Amino acid sequence: MSASLPGTRVGVWLIGARGSVATTVVAGCAALTAGLHPPIGLATETPVFAGSGLPPLASLVFGGHDTVDCPLPKRAEALAAGGVLPAGLPAAVRAELSAADREIRPGGPLTGDARGEEELIAAFAADIRDFVRRCRLARAVVVNLASTEPTAAGDALPPSSLYAAAALRAGCPYVNFTPSTGLHHPALTSAAAASGLPHAGRDGKTGQTLLRSVLGPMFTQRALAVRAWSGTNLLGGGDGASLADPAAAAAKNAGKERVLADTLGTTPEGEVHIDDVPALGDWKTAWDHIAFDGFLGTRMILQTIWQGCDSALAAPLVLDLARLTARAHEAGLTGPLGELAFYFKDPVGEAPAGLAEQYGALTGFAKRLRDVDAGEPERRSGTGEEER
Repeated sequence: MSASLPGTRVGVWLIGARGSVATTVVAGCAALTAGLHPPIGLATETPVFAGSGLPPLASLVFGGHDTVDCPLPKRAEALAAGGVLPAGLPAAVRAELSAADREIRPGGPLTGDARGEEELIAAFAADIRDFVRRCRLARAVVVNLASTEPTAAGDALPPSSLYAAAALRAGCPYVNFTPSTGLHHPALTSAAAASGLPHAGRDGKTGQTLLRSVLGPMFTQRALAVRAWSGTNLLGGGDGASLADPAAAAAKNAGKERVLADTLGTTPEGEVHIDDVPALGDWKTAWDHIAFDGFLGTRMILQTIWQGCDSALAAPLVLDLARLTARAHEAGLTGPLGELAFYFKDPVGEAPAGLAEQYGALTGFAKRLRDVDAGEPERRSGTGEEER
């Protein structure tokens, strides 16, 4: 994974670097680079992005912060035992997992940590800068993969915002793959704008909401009246445990509900419930029940069931986002990258809500990146419109 020449390599600094998603990202990137598996799930490996100047998968170097100390090789073995990673893959990419593990630094704040916000931000930023310097990287992207936090209240910066502030201070683009506050905290608004750094988020769209962003526009375009839309999520692992907290679940569900409101033009009756089922591990089941009216008021029902592995769904999206955001930084793009809404429940910047329109914006972004090298005029970040 470090075959590229120094200075051409790109860092991916993962917050929650020893979690299931992060481990799958590192192991998966190594497997793709070695040709052990095809790049299924990576939009950036499709012909649409040919010539867009994205950093090769082989150029990515991983590190990060975490508050746990389980080594990545051991974590990968546990994921393979649970069917998340292919059998034998942890052994095949052990060297790459170990190399990434050596670049993981203690996160925080931990219980009893007496450091204030400024001390924590400074320490996190120093870790990131040291990573870039020691590994002789051209740049690094910070990606938040940590467990979901409750919605922030008051002026204090939650951990996700401390890490986001550290990314800005270290001069790194930032991607929030979680529904946690991150750069959305009011105290960071001016710093984010002044930094001139591209950023994207938030809350990766991997399953139930991905389907909602397809079905919502379908009902609207066919002029069908949705009366109620209810859903249930059953999941285990670290995500299930963190979302057992009602406040954290509320932060997660906000994005799911927003997609329906944006695509339907109204908020239907019904709620989304999240149940922690530890026995499921990294697997999840999402069920939706949609009640709608057809011609002459005929009442009908659509039910969907989504069963999948969250880490395997999320990992290719994280690799896409790291490459796209790094390329945006290299190209001199700034501010919120609304064109990356395809990947998020609650995207930053100006973005459509339906998946088809979001994909159109993403393909336009691919052309935009090609045009940078071709010397075409720059466009304003996040909108795809030419500056006026």
